Amino acid sequence: MNGPNVWITGAGSGIGLAVAERIATSTSRVIVSGRRLEPLAELAARHANVRALSLDVTDRDAVRQAVAEIGLIDIAILCAGTHRPTPASNFDAQSVRNLIDTNLMGIVNCVEALLPPMLERGTGQLVLVGSVAGYRGLPTAAGYCASKAAVIALAEALRLDLADTGVDVRLVSPGFVDTPLTQENSFPMPDLITAEKAAQHILKGLAKSGFEIAFPARFAFAMRCLRLLPDRLYFPLMRKVTGC
Repeated sequence: MNGPNVWITGAGSGIGLAVAERIATSTSRVIVSGRRLEPLAELAARHANVRALSLDVTDRDAVRQAVAEIGLIDIAILCAGTHRPTPASNFDAQSVRNLIDTNLMGIVNCVEALLPPMLERGTGQLVLVGSVAGYRGLPTAAGYCASKAAVIALAEALRLDLADTGVDVRLVSPGFVDTPLTQENSFPMPDLITAEKAAQHILKGLAKSGFEIAFPARFAFAMRCLRLLPDRLYFPLMRKVTGC
């Protein structure tokens, strides 16, 4: 990761902050953005090569302006995301819209602004952070799962479209990571890892070739198996395991 200009969205906390902390120890120029400026400014104060930028990725025009202002971006790690339960017993369209706006459209807005200069240069890397929750629908998480499933499909389609352009597309699919968002969960979280460990998985994966970086390995494998399970087995199994 030495040298390139790296932009990290959602860098105020969680995975984005942990990735930024690790990259900031290299010689890279790092731009960190998020809705809250205070944690970004604290990060920038610790590292001379880090620049903080207040940005709401759901604001399409603001994203365009930010990308133009930043200038050269070699690698964009699009971590901005949110979560809240959307159970069928209290289903709310606005809650789902908020999840889609941040988790999906936030990435879409960034990709739209980043692609033209990357295609013109014939180089660049887009790192889209999804979730293993996008593999299949999970109880009480209809909105979140839908948003992350869309990110997976988006990354796959972009990977195909950009295969011969020099622009590399990667998908990051974390399992449960200890962040301010997951700390609000009231249910057991199998194979929970720290944000620092998640950042280690991401940067190790980006140093290699390939498409998807899924972790932790055991939980990601289990979720992949669920994706392959026939519906007639999946639904009874999930009801038994989750008690829903």
